[in-house]
Amino acid sequence: MKAMMINAYGGTDAFEPAQLPKPQVKPGHVLVKIKATSVNTVDTMIRSMGADLPFSPATPALLGMDFAGVVEEVGEGVTRFTVGDEVYGCAGGLGDLPGTLAEYIVADADLTALKPTNLSMREAAALPLVGITAYEGLKRAQVKNGQQVLVHGGSGGVGHIAIQLARHLGADVYSTGGGEAQRDLIRTLGATPINYKTEAVEHYVDTHTQGAGFDVVFDSVGGENMVNSFNAAKLNGQVASTVSLVELDLSVAHMKGLSVHVIFMLIQMIHDTRRKEHADILDALTQIAEAGALKPVLDDNHYTLEQIGSAHARLESGKGLGKVVVSI
Repeated sequence: MKAMMINAYGGTDAFEPAQLPKPQVKPGHVLVKIKATSVNTVDTMIRSMGADLPFSPATPALLGMDFAGVVEEVGEGVTRFTVGDEVYGCAGGLGDLPGTLAEYIVADADLTALKPTNLSMREAAALPLVGITAYEGLKRAQVKNGQQVLVHGGSGGVGHIAIQLARHLGADVYSTGGGEAQRDLIRTLGATPINYKTEAVEHYVDTHTQGAGFDVVFDSVGGENMVNSFNAAKLNGQVASTVSLVELDLSVAHMKGLSVHVIFMLIQMIHDTRRKEHADILDALTQIAEAGALKPVLDDNHYTLEQIGSAHARLESGKGLGKVVVSI
């Protein structure tokens, strides 16, 4: 099968074409003919940082996590799928799990689900990692009908899904965005846009919550921005962060009695634990998408497998809007 491999970690030119043996299905897994994959920030981090990340695969490495495609073979013990099913998932590209930058993947059935019938292969491939991340964060923060929810980075991969899921859960959603295009997308998704470059946290908290703070803050920006999340949350509020690799003074969180949730959806893949949770979340996302409440936004640029380096560069440029998708 065709594949794009990395023999040495580095820049976007690190990918090289290769011919690999077609993988063989095994118990508990399905062989999937991949139609599309997408690029996530963690993919670019693995490519550039290599061994500095403890979950990076050894080189030569086959990266790529998300996929959408068609089941060609079903392994022993798998009852959820049959040959010909259209499926999607996040099942490779780290540790000892071969990735999706190839024509086929043998995917753990517990990391796989039937794709939404009303989404294209490209749209479905954009959803698994960001969808699972957003869903887990909102559920752990106990978002419910009538709450005010703030999403930091609502035009990003995780953020634009979090907006839609929070609205599906009945929340009144607000979201930060810096550029006009980003705020237009936030508005289109049904949230109230906030220009974080021109509006201080204290001001938009006063404007939208009468100074009380948001019930839930979903922070897909993270890092030092977590301070803004703490300042924006109400007393005894909930903060969910997807980027928490930072040293931070927790005094504000303490004085407000905040609950802080760190969301790292790769745990199930890295540690081979509770993987069925991901299939269950994907099943829920499929239902929400088929109900018309969830649709990934795709970047305008189209890429083929051989153009994976350009796809990585597009995501890293910060100029894209929505998920960067690669057709296989």
